[in-house]
Amino acid sequence: MTARFHNPVDTRFGWGSLHQLTELTDNQTVALVTFPEARGLGLVDRLQDLLGDRLVYVIEDVQPNPDVAQLRTTYERFWQEAGRCDAVIAVGGGSAIDTAKALIVGTESGHFDDLLTLLASAKPFTPARSKRLIAAPTTAGTGSEVTPWATIWDTASQKKYSLHLECTWPTVAIIDPQLMLTVPAGVTVSTGLDALSHALESIWNINANPISDTFAISAIEDILECLPLLRHDLSNRELRSRMALAALKAGMAFSNTKTALAHSISYEMTLRYGLPHGIACSFSLPLVLGLAWGHDAARDKTLQRIFGDDVNTAQARLRAFLHSLDVKTEFTDYGVSTEEAEAMIDFALQGARGKNFIGARAA
Repeated sequence: MTARFHNPVDTRFGWGSLHQLTELTDNQTVALVTFPEARGLGLVDRLQDLLGDRLVYVIEDVQPNPDVAQLRTTYERFWQEAGRCDAVIAVGGGSAIDTAKALIVGTESGHFDDLLTLLASAKPFTPARSKRLIAAPTTAGTGSEVTPWATIWDTASQKKYSLHLECTWPTVAIIDPQLMLTVPAGVTVSTGLDALSHALESIWNINANPISDTFAISAIEDILECLPLLRHDLSNRELRSRMALAALKAGMAFSNTKTALAHSISYEMTLRYGLPHGIACSFSLPLVLGLAWGHDAARDKTLQRIFGDDVNTAQARLRAFLHSLDVKTEFTDYGVSTEEAEAMIDFALQGARGKNFIGARAA
């Protein structure tokens, strides 16, 4: 078979690599998008020192799962007050980077609802204006720094919007494990499991190829070994670096395949049951592994390189791994009945990500 792999993000990795922001923003004005705790952690001051007077605007109230209720005001104020800046720097987890991706897509009017209208059409469009994006994740999991996708939530209407344009690929990704040293155990686990899901989802995927598999297999092996150790040794620089690299590899894998059934299930679990994304997209992995097995010989071979030849043993290993991290793996554990779970899976298979799942061809 022939394979094509494309990722346009200039990726910088390594301890202390955040310092490269200075050269990357030379002679530019920039806006910063970050999370509320960043200032208390000294991160905003550190970025101010690196950027000096080129930092002209700061957004530091990003909340988990960017919601239209907050984004509307943030978006319109950004384009009114910082619309002339050259670049946006997102420093934080997936929510900060997703928020930044939404902000850089400018409408002619500067009104957020015009962007929602374009997204609701589910058709490609060229934005009236856009900004250069530099993404520096502070968690090892999102992959958003090397992918073009962002999710915008509308919890009041119980729906979500997916943003994906050429301009929402970050221009540069800076993966500095030093930024992840202060991440608490719970967030370390949930974001690490998000990365595990990205890697597995890229394997049981109709868009998988040998290049994406190479990234995915390496990421999975590292996460299965490293994440339990890191959970009990959060200040370990080597483990933080390994997890940061594993999450990057998982991001590279699904940057070309997109995600699949587990993520499609996760959106409903987040909207309807409030489950955090990292848990919502990982608790069903043993179940989805079983659903994927046996549909495609090449995909089976790839999964067997990680888990061995027996599907029951593979599921048991993955389930035990999640349980060791205190993650429950049954729908009923989250208040979802068997009947509701079956309906949710059927619905998820019809979604855009569900249709990427190799098992969907036989569904």
